[in-house]
Amino acid sequence: MLLAVDNGNTNVKFALVDGSGAIVQRWAIATDMRRTADEYAVWLDQLLKMEGHARAEVSAVVIATVVPRALHNLQVLSRKYFGVEALIAGRPPLDWGIALNVDEPKALGADRAVNAIAAQALESGDKIVISFGTATTFDHIGADGAYLGGSIATGVSLSLDALYENAAMLPRIAIEPPPTASVIGRDTVGQMQIGIYWGYVSMIEGMLARMKAEIGRPVKVIATGGLAPLFQQHADLFDRVEPDLTLRGIAQLYASNFGSK
Repeated sequence: MLLAVDNGNTNVKFALVDGSGAIVQRWAIATDMRRTADEYAVWLDQLLKMEGHARAEVSAVVIATVVPRALHNLQVLSRKYFGVEALIAGRPPLDWGIALNVDEPKALGADRAVNAIAAQALESGDKIVISFGTATTFDHIGADGAYLGGSIATGVSLSLDALYENAAMLPRIAIEPPPTASVIGRDTVGQMQIGIYWGYVSMIEGMLARMKAEIGRPVKVIATGGLAPLFQQHADLFDRVEPDLTLRGIAQLYASNFGSK
C-alpha cells in the first residue's frame, strides 16, 4: 500500500491508500519541526496496529510538504521504518502531469498542486478549489486540469489568534457559527463570532463572485480543509466538500507516475 503524507503548516496528515486508490485509514498529528523520525514511527506504529495493519504493508511513501524544515525527518521515517526512499511531490521522478501556468511554478505549494490533480479527477470544466488551512487559498483549475493561479488570504484560526493576542479585552473563542442569523451582536463573544464567521462568509462569497466573473465560464467550487463543512452547513457556498482532497491528490500523483501499489 501507499503511505500518503500531507505535511501542512498546522498538521501532518497520513493516509494508507490501497491498490484501487481508496483511502483505507487516515491520521493526523500537529506539525512540529522538532519531531524526530523515531517519534513519528512510535505514533504511527501504534495507530497501524490498532487498525489491524503493519508497517510491512507499506511499499511506497509520497510526501507533499509546505514545511521544508520538517521534510528531513519524514524522509528518515520512510527510509528507516518503511524501508523505502520517500518520493517528494514536485521533485523528480514525480511529474505533476498537469501544467502549472503561473509565473513561478516552482514556488507553488505542493498541496495546491495536488489539490488541482484531485479536483480534475472529480469535476469536468473549470474548477475553483478553496482550501481552509493555516491560510485560506482560492485556486483556479482549468478544464484541462491546468493550475491557472489563485489567491491567498489569512486563515480563520490565524485571525482569531490575532484578535486574542493583540486586543487585551477580547477573549479566546472557538470557531463556530453565531447562534442566530443576526449580524448585530449584543455581547462581546457574539460580536466576535459574527465578525469571524459572517465576515469570512462574505469574503468567500465576494472572492467567488469575482473569480467566476473573471473566468467567464461555468465553474464548480470544491472546498477542502477542516472548516469547509462548517461554512457549507450554514452558507451553502460550495458545490462539493472533499475533506481528503489533498491526500487523494497525492495518491493520484503516485498512480499517474507509477501505477497503483
